[in-house]
Amino acid sequence: MNRIWAVVTTGEASVAGLLAGEALRSAAQARGRAIEIEVRKADGVLRTFAPAEASEPAADDVLLLVASGEVDEPRFPGVPRQRASIADVLGDAGAVLARVATPAVASIATTPAVATTRVVAVTSCPTGIAHTFMAAEGLTHAAAALGYAIRVETQGSVGAKDTLTAEEIAAADVVVIAADREVDRARFAGKRVLAVGTKRAINDGQALLRGALTDAALQPAIDRATPAAGPSAAGPYKHLMNGVSFMLPFVVSGGLLIALAFAVGGIYVTKEEGTFAHALFQIGAQGAFSLIVPALAGYIAFSIADRPGLAPGMVGGVLAASMGVGFLGGILAGFIAGYATRTLARSIKLPPGLAGLLPVLILPVLGTLVTGLAMIYVVGVPMAHVLTWLTEGLKGMQGSSAALLGLLLGGMMAVDMGGPVNKAAYAFSTGLLASSIYTPMAAVMVAGMTPPLALALATKLFPRRFTRDERDAGNAAAVLGLAFISEGAIPFAARDPLRVIPALIAGSAVAGALAMALGVAMKVPHGGLFVLPIPGAVDNVVGWVIALVAGTVTSAGLLGVLKRPLAAD
Repeated sequence: MNRIWAVVTTGEASVAGLLAGEALRSAAQARGRAIEIEVRKADGVLRTFAPAEASEPAADDVLLLVASGEVDEPRFPGVPRQRASIADVLGDAGAVLARVATPAVASIATTPAVATTRVVAVTSCPTGIAHTFMAAEGLTHAAAALGYAIRVETQGSVGAKDTLTAEEIAAADVVVIAADREVDRARFAGKRVLAVGTKRAINDGQALLRGALTDAALQPAIDRATPAAGPSAAGPYKHLMNGVSFMLPFVVSGGLLIALAFAVGGIYVTKEEGTFAHALFQIGAQGAFSLIVPALAGYIAFSIADRPGLAPGMVGGVLAASMGVGFLGGILAGFIAGYATRTLARSIKLPPGLAGLLPVLILPVLGTLVTGLAMIYVVGVPMAHVLTWLTEGLKGMQGSSAALLGLLLGGMMAVDMGGPVNKAAYAFSTGLLASSIYTPMAAVMVAGMTPPLALALATKLFPRRFTRDERDAGNAAAVLGLAFISEGAIPFAARDPLRVIPALIAGSAVAGALAMALGVAMKVPHGGLFVLPIPGAVDNVVGWVIALVAGTVTSAGLLGVLKRPLAAD
């Protein structure tokens, strides 16, 4: 074979396309193959070639079209064509070139190519940090192994990245949504959609993609002018996590601004009106923190009933906050507003000429009325008593009773490292920040940091019990642990769950119990080690460090006992 002409069309994934071009070049050089590469970005051609008299394609040349969607190249009439996705090339460029070079393939390349299965996917998790991108990576690797073309959009903590285009969605055979919160599906109307949690994409992406072709269901059109009357595909847990994900930015920004206010103005900042420090405190406490419960309730309702549920949910959240029923009341308000609005949408039938009034007038008004009355006459008084009892009980916890709560919360953080049990403990603790209860947050954070740190330490203390890949991954796990990203422990736990998970639960439970017993308080919900330099963010830093070290050493020691030595690698 004389030469390969490769046209890489990147679309919006320009970085991935450039990397694919370089991967092809390196693979061709390693195999002594002649290759010409053109990279076509959405905003123009980065590298180009123009077949001229001295370099016209020979009879045995092959045109390789690399793209995430369907493309063609009219400049090479009669030249055999091969196709590959950008994910294929990034997964194994050498295998792509070997397939191009196979005579049996080249001889039939002039016939229409067998259609490549095209998948578009969206990944998202409540915090938008680790699971979002781990799920995207799992799907990308799985598609490369199966020979599928895939484009993945990540909806992370800083917004959507690699956003899917309308053309890519239209060309896709199936849509996969791997998310632990609700994702807007309006743009996928008419496509076959499979919605699952991020764990399936992380643990077995290949099985997920294969099953998607048979298990996906047709997504009906969603008219934004009218509410969806059908039942939501998500259950109560996903609705709750949707509310938590939108609540977190208010918690984070408010907590850090309050901590900065105390750092600048000292402990009497609340009384020093007119100062810069007092302004910071007002922004954090009276601004961001006052919106925690309304945002939680509003976006739970939004997840259930779409846009018509947002106003009733937020109003219910405001009432919950004003009535002193806190985040527990906000959760109830969100579910009441969401399900009430959805029920009204199903029940009210209007003539076509008046149907436009339903989502913008009738449903918000009636939904707000129902939610408000329920909060005032049904939920408010009993929930206020429950929350007062809970608040006073938590504030009064000392010694063994506080340690018991910390033991429970800490153990929960290591059960599934970012899964439902972990998120339940985290949501409970972040919700209490609005009630000025900070010790559970400290227990949860230190316990969430322990699993990846313990594994990093164990790979150094007991290297014979881990594979070479795991020992290399230990360094990355240490960084993730310091940043309070528990998901750094998942690759280790997935390979040996029966030994690793119990060891991690024990260490996290110890860390949580010590943090609570020592009275450690954390005023911000994320950041790990990196919030320690902020004055006022953590009370009793020494106790926090003691809890972290004790939990880490406990888990690392148990890993050394439970895991068996491996053969030398």
